[in-house]
Amino acid sequence: MKIALAEDNDYLAKSLIEKFSIFKEKFEIIYRAKNGKEIVDYVLTNPKPDVILMDIEMPELDGIKATELINSAFPELKIIILTVFDDDEKLFNAIIAGAAGYLLKDEPIGKIADGIEMVLNGGAPMSATIASKTLGLLKNSTQSSNNSEVNNFNLTKREIEILELIKLGYDYNKTAEKLFISPFTVRKHIENIYRKLQVNNKIQAVQKALQNKIIR
Repeated sequence: MKIALAEDNDYLAKSLIEKFSIFKEKFEIIYRAKNGKEIVDYVLTNPKPDVILMDIEMPELDGIKATELINSAFPELKIIILTVFDDDEKLFNAIIAGAAGYLLKDEPIGKIADGIEMVLNGGAPMSATIASKTLGLLKNSTQSSNNSEVNNFNLTKREIEILELIKLGYDYNKTAEKLFISPFTVRKHIENIYRKLQVNNKIQAVQKALQNKIIR
């Protein structure tokens, strides 16, 4: 299995590569990027790895934005967030961006290796604390939607359908395929959604839609 690593910290990157050497018959780290821009450029111009291990806080382009860009272009490419951050906002942003898994860097290397295999088999590896936080986010979103008054902000049926797919983590290409429309049309619908809801990104749109019972 070919692995690409996006990690700006030289010491942590070297340590992780050395740890993976015990699995050299199973995994090969073919590339290490020092920032989000480097990993995006690499994926766009080279044979694709099987999995990307993506840090969050990196210069030039952070891991969440890099995940979103890569996922938009290559939705089949699996990305596991590998980071020290376990706060709710970064977790939610990573899921919305299209991350297939979320592991903390202090996990044993065996756990990370298992996570790579899991994600390639269709699973969604998460550290125990992350899994707990994810359930909490879902619970809070449901409670917020139940406690808010209904207001659909004049969204069309199609725009609501797209919001539902955004909530599930669909990118432009996946949404277009699901609804049998072009990615350009999806982008225009999302621009209209942002304008009507008076928000600036997908996370805000989903949160506002849940709070107003537009989606569930």
